[in-house]
Amino acid sequence: MTPKPWENGEGYPDPTAYNALRPIMQEDAALEGKVNFLIKVLKFIIAESGFELLARIISAEARGEPYIGQVAVGAVVLNRVESSSFPDSIAGVVYQPGAFTAITDGQIREPVTESARRAALEALAGSDPSGGAIYYYNPDKTANRWIRTRPV
Repeated sequence: MTPKPWENGEGYPDPTAYNALRPIMQEDAALEGKVNFLIKVLKFIIAESGFELLARIISAEARGEPYIGQVAVGAVVLNRVESSSFPDSIAGVVYQPGAFTAITDGQIREPVTESARRAALEALAGSDPSGGAIYYYNPDKTANRWIRTRPV
C-alpha cells in the first residue's frame, strides 16, 4: 500500500510533510491557524486517550517481547478498562495497586520504545491478539504462581 503524501512509510503522520507545507500556510494565515488548531485538538485527543501511559506500560512490561506481544499487553490493559472488575480508565488500570510490576520496580520510568508507541496505537485502534484476555504472562519468564492458576 502506497503511503499518502503526508504519511511516512508506516502510515503515521510525517512531520516532513508538515514542514514542507509550512511556507504555504504562512502565506495563508487562516490556513495556518486551522492547522495549528487541529494539531492542538489531536494532542488533546492523544492525551485524553491515555496513549502515552499505555505506550509507557507496554514498553515497561513487554520490553524484549515480539511486537504482537506488545500489542497484546496494550489490548489487555484496554480489556481491563472495559471490564467491570477493573478501574474504568487506563491510568486506573495501570496504577491499580499490585497490577503491574513495572510500577513497583520503576521500569515505568524508563524511556519508551518506538515499537511500544506503535503497539499502543494499534491496540487503541482495536487490535487485540489476546482474544479479549484481562491477564497475560510469558510462561518462560514468570515466577508468579498466582498467574499460573488463571485459565488459559
